[in-house]
Amino acid sequence: MKVAALYDVHAMPWALEAVLDAVTAESAAAIVFGGDLVGGPREDETLALARSVEATWVRGNVEDAVDWGAGLPLAVELDGVTYCHATPSANTPITTAITPDEDFRALFGESGTFVIGHTHHQFDRRIGDLRVVNAGSVGMAYESDVAAYWTLVENGEPRFMRTPFDVERAIAGIRASDWPQGEEFIAENLRAAVSRDEAIAYFEAQR
Repeated sequence: MKVAALYDVHAMPWALEAVLDAVTAESAAAIVFGGDLVGGPREDETLALARSVEATWVRGNVEDAVDWGAGLPLAVELDGVTYCHATPSANTPITTAITPDEDFRALFGESGTFVIGHTHHQFDRRIGDLRVVNAGSVGMAYESDVAAYWTLVENGEPRFMRTPFDVERAIAGIRASDWPQGEEFIAENLRAAVSRDEAIAYFEAQR
């Protein structure tokens, strides 16, 4: 089974549109929206796009603040892999590419494969029989690069994906919206790329 794990879209329909085209090209059998679909410039458009495809949804921390998000599960299992926003029991714990092994075990246990998001950078941590994969962020990647990041999981084996999107179209769309954080977001996430190393250091300081 081929599963497209799409996390942390953050109401960026231009990035999601490009990724959904890539998902179609990969002939994925299932789509998981792994939380934080909203929380950004164009929520209505993003929701309409997400609802236009058959998908399983997981509740991220942003969905905690919206009425329709309350009924979403914290975790789902497909083809032996658990998909959750941060951990199977909570959508706010922080893990990164350099989080100590013992902290992963405390959050996820000793075994199993988990696909997560929340910290917006891809990583693949193997600790004995435990594997934790961060799918990356479709709409707000912290990868030292401006693109949409997601993960394709085929027969339980993750493959990291990177999909370019029309950045100038996204900038124009954000400026046409009434989102108060628009110019700041453009400057920090579209005109420039968030440093992966700086983001990891920031998140580790917050744990």
